[in-house]
Amino acid sequence: MAMTTSGMNNTVTPEKYKKTFFQTAGGVALTGGLGALITTWIWYGKPNLVQSLNGALAGLVSITAGCGNMTAVGAVFAGLIGGIIVVFSIEIIEKKLKIDDAIGAASVHGVAGVWGTLVIGLWGVDGDTGIGLFNGGGASQLGAQAIGALAYALWATILAFLVFGILKKAIGLRVSKEVEIAGLDVSEHGSIAYAGERKRK
Repeated sequence: MAMTTSGMNNTVTPEKYKKTFFQTAGGVALTGGLGALITTWIWYGKPNLVQSLNGALAGLVSITAGCGNMTAVGAVFAGLIGGIIVVFSIEIIEKKLKIDDAIGAASVHGVAGVWGTLVIGLWGVDGDTGIGLFNGGGASQLGAQAIGALAYALWATILAFLVFGILKKAIGLRVSKEVEIAGLDVSEHGSIAYAGERKRK
């Protein structure tokens, strides 16, 4: 991310690289984690470590698409909002839609990824020129980003159905009940991933 942002300048010095890195990658992870931490603190009544870590990841995902078209301040705010969004997304996907996503991967990479794509159309820049809706660029870039987000969502969905459909027919997608109860760590790898007594039904 930092290299892409720095690459917009003709001369990249080690000092400029470090400054850009901490303004974008470091700042985005920090604000994404902070956004998730504050959100869970308000929502659950106490801060949630797992959600905060997901917020840090979501912050980084939120700037990945736009790392070459975002100011340092814009990147930090994109990460902050990404960290907040991911908390709500995890709650909706896991608890409302009842989809098993134990580590929040769909929210972190999917939902925050869409946000990161759209935010370019909100306050992205091209050099010193604003291309977003909120910084003088109009709505055209936001429309283009929305089409792009929809296109890769459709591509991923169709491809996933094809690949997993073939795998299901060829070798199956589920292990046996006995293997599932024992745990894939033991059955497939011969080691225990989590210490302590297991009580599974």
